Amino acid sequence: MAKTYQEINEKIASGKAVVVDAEEIIDIVKEEGLEGAAQKVDVVTTATFGPMCSSGAFLNFGHCAPPIRMSEIRLNKVLCMGGLAAVDTYIGATSVSDDRDYEYGGAHVICDLIDGKSVLLEATSPGTDCYPRKEVKTYVKLEDMNEAYIYNPRNCYQNYAAATNSSKKRLYTYMGILQPEYGNVTYATSGQLSPLMNDPKMRTIGMGTKIFLAGAQGYVSWYGTQYNSAKECSANGIPIGGGRTIAVSGDMRDMSTDFIRPAVFENYGVSMFVGIGIPIPVLDVEMLKCLAVEDKDIWTIIEDYSDRSGADAVIRKVNYAELKSGFVDINGNKVRTSPTTSMMKSREIARILKEWIQRGDFTLTQPVMSFPENHSLKSLKVTKVK
Repeated sequence: MAKTYQEINEKIASGKAVVVDAEEIIDIVKEEGLEGAAQKVDVVTTATFGPMCSSGAFLNFGHCAPPIRMSEIRLNKVLCMGGLAAVDTYIGATSVSDDRDYEYGGAHVICDLIDGKSVLLEATSPGTDCYPRKEVKTYVKLEDMNEAYIYNPRNCYQNYAAATNSSKKRLYTYMGILQPEYGNVTYATSGQLSPLMNDPKMRTIGMGTKIFLAGAQGYVSWYGTQYNSAKECSANGIPIGGGRTIAVSGDMRDMSTDFIRPAVFENYGVSMFVGIGIPIPVLDVEMLKCLAVEDKDIWTIIEDYSDRSGADAVIRKVNYAELKSGFVDINGNKVRTSPTTSMMKSREIARILKEWIQRGDFTLTQPVMSFPENHSLKSLKVTKVK
């Protein structure tokens, strides 16, 4: 029997909604079948907590007297974007500081602000008649700002290739340290708990979808950069590596560094762990069939990061059950695996989102726009420039 968003939200408001997470639903379906589980369960919560480099924050500092049109802006010695307006900026999570190199960057500034710390603002300007001030140097806090919101252009990858290294030297990457001669394999996403794995065609996830974002209520604001809905998929519709992404936003004032944290990858740079949870309504049996997906049925590829020239570097296909077992087979050898995503934090986010919905503090929003199908990924063409 099909359900609507309105019907589910009415059950949430009355405290009668049945809410489980994406790992719990697997056993319920095995016990009660798809039809029985679809009638019983109203919402399934999904979550992930991992490094998401394409993240950052928009900030507005307000005007001083005399006013300044900030052109070059730094926060705690981390370069921010100028050119947005007089006192607006965007700070990217992966920007690094002038004086602490890869030990401190944009992700740290964002989390320092969320924690209520003072941050050094330094800005310069060429000066104009309407904005005569040429320099400002002061400390700012989150509470001092007019607006401060996370806007992450690419988060929550639907799937992602695992990484290994066939060369004789150690590699330092955004997937962590890759030991030589297939010494290890690292992988991302939370598998059967991951949001876009559970709604592979994004029937319920689109522009306006309300989500858990870094401990606060946030929203899906657009489809993410490098969104690829034309990727090769398994029979269950889940892409084999890569796939769809989402852009998300939310108010920094409501966030907690329990669920958004800076990350430093040795000899690579700065990133940011972002916690995202998405509730998926059980609209019908087909939706529940997607929600009951298991790690053993989610496939990705293992790529060799020692050759980034664009050549085919696929070592083999692998499912998440094997990746999560701690070892995979490569050329007959047992190779240790490790995740960049925290399953412990992902499960915590799914549980908290479940509790919010059960208490009636969080209702579901129907997307105001669905995202495109058959949207393929383009590559940068590098040509000689005179």
